[in-house]
Amino acid sequence: MPATSLARVFGYDSFRPGQETAIASVLAGRSAAAIFPTGSGKSLCYQLPALHLPHLTLVVSPLLALMQDQLAFLHRHGIAAASIDSAQSREEAAEVMARVRSGELKILMISVERLKNERFRSFIQQVPISLLVVDEAHCISEWGHNFRPDYLKLPDYQRQFAIPQVLLLTATATPAVIADMQCKFAIADADVITTGFYRSNLNLLVEPVAGGDKLHRLVEWLAPRVGQPTIVYVTLQKTAELIAERLTQRGIAASAYHAGMPHEAREALQRRFMAGGVNIMVATIAFGMGIDKSDIRQVVHYDLPKSVENYSQEIGRAGRDGLPSDCLVLANRDSLNVLENFVYGDTPELSGIRLVLEELQTAGLRGDRWELMLNALSEQSNIRQLPLKTLLVQLELRGIIAPLFAYFADYRFKYLLEPDALVRQFEGERRQFVEALVQTSTRARTWCTVNFDSLYRQHKAERSRVVKALDYFQERGWIELESKQMTEVYAVQSPSFDLEALSEDLHRYFRQQESSEIARIHAMLELFASERCLSARLANYFGDREVPERCGHCSVCRGQVARLPEPPALPPLEQQDFQALCGAFIRRYEEQRGMPSSAECLTRLLCGITAPLFTRLKARSLPGFAALEAYPYAAVRDWVARQLGRG
Repeated sequence: MPATSLARVFGYDSFRPGQETAIASVLAGRSAAAIFPTGSGKSLCYQLPALHLPHLTLVVSPLLALMQDQLAFLHRHGIAAASIDSAQSREEAAEVMARVRSGELKILMISVERLKNERFRSFIQQVPISLLVVDEAHCISEWGHNFRPDYLKLPDYQRQFAIPQVLLLTATATPAVIADMQCKFAIADADVITTGFYRSNLNLLVEPVAGGDKLHRLVEWLAPRVGQPTIVYVTLQKTAELIAERLTQRGIAASAYHAGMPHEAREALQRRFMAGGVNIMVATIAFGMGIDKSDIRQVVHYDLPKSVENYSQEIGRAGRDGLPSDCLVLANRDSLNVLENFVYGDTPELSGIRLVLEELQTAGLRGDRWELMLNALSEQSNIRQLPLKTLLVQLELRGIIAPLFAYFADYRFKYLLEPDALVRQFEGERRQFVEALVQTSTRARTWCTVNFDSLYRQHKAERSRVVKALDYFQERGWIELESKQMTEVYAVQSPSFDLEALSEDLHRYFRQQESSEIARIHAMLELFASERCLSARLANYFGDREVPERCGHCSVCRGQVARLPEPPALPPLEQQDFQALCGAFIRRYEEQRGMPSSAECLTRLLCGITAPLFTRLKARSLPGFAALEAYPYAAVRDWVARQLGRG
């Protein structure tokens, strides 16, 4: 039966390695995990069974781009599939829900965040579901890379919605992460299908290059390869811009791609790359997810990747057509501190954790729901938004809070052009829409508040259309626009916890995460400086022992072991003037916060790590900001602690 569908629906003659086994497990009614390299057909492992299962297949995917690519593929093959996502109007989402209820849809794709929505949860609870598919399933493991806190709740959702089986899909999972995933979803060993990580057509090359020589070496290396599709990965957005500009100046046409660019510009650039209009993309890791271009001939890591897992995922974009492709790392230890600082910056201070717990306990003991705006709480607690989300999930898993719903706060605007003049910019139906927006917006002196409900009731104007129009008015200089963050509402289920003990427990959890991430960075350095075959060592990292001891086509097998140059020597920290670097910040912090700043906070200042609080304190303008960014974070933290001890 599966083989018939494979040819009839998908047009394939045969299964790729691992696909048939994974599909057989699912069709036999068992939960399974398919761990296949990037680009080796994981999606078919749910797409084909979905045609034969009696009820809905619910797919949780971390990225809208991945969902859209997979939906386009399914539609081309005549499979009834849809998504519910943030880009849709209320009517579009309602239409998809109606198709799910009627049983017309076989596959529904959502982001994990959608499951935080109480209305969606109550809808999906009424729908019979045959299979839960978790794409990029390594995101569930706190010991994996790209950990996403909301993924931790998926096993609970599986139970809540009575979904009999689950299929986990990932390209990058170490044995520890696989064990974690198996345990969370109760998957038997026999139903974990791995096909190996060795790609015989990828030439893994590591060249030790001092920081100052990297650009010259990159130009030299790319010159004979111009015209071939290439991705050059860098860590920072400003590096992407700079390297693309320098390459172009040297006659190697290149474009920069990063998350700081407007969405439309990124989309257009990605389309040009796919069509061959742009060949060399200098990009941060924002580029690559959902890219299924088979003829990428080179992947260059200009800066060190974040981890072995990231490296594996990024080189996996090369040579999907099976032809030889080069994967080059220009390796040194210069950017090691930058990578480590990203990790340290995500560890909340104990005082920040305590502040969040005080807020929720106060609300709970009053018998209230706990309402929070992530942005405001992030600034108040000085915890970045991603670790703050992790903290909230940890509180959910401990049974202290439960999510109820979320709602958007106000959009408000100030006219810079008279309302009549604004309306006159449009004709026909558009003018009627703008008139309605003007009439329904409540004016208080200067600012007008947008009434989305009234606009929808009276004029069927979708929220997305209204927001788009407001953004356009602001771009044209007709209004000044302000919008507030979404408000999340939680029930406080156990408000009488021991505040100090729980704060300490959660802080310990984050410090363990920090150690795990730092160890991951050092494992990557060890891989690049390896004296053993790089292909074998990379496969072994992911638990794959079925590989040749010598591939014959990596830099080690070619006789080039990388001795990574040490970063330039720095003067001892004891020679730094603590007061000159930190005095102004300490005074400003105490004036605004009414308490002394911690060693952790001062270390972040000196290492140039952004923190929510620093914006309000205008920390970037102070002499200490990023003054010691070239030093290892842990060494600066020890030095600061010693200085404070002496004070």
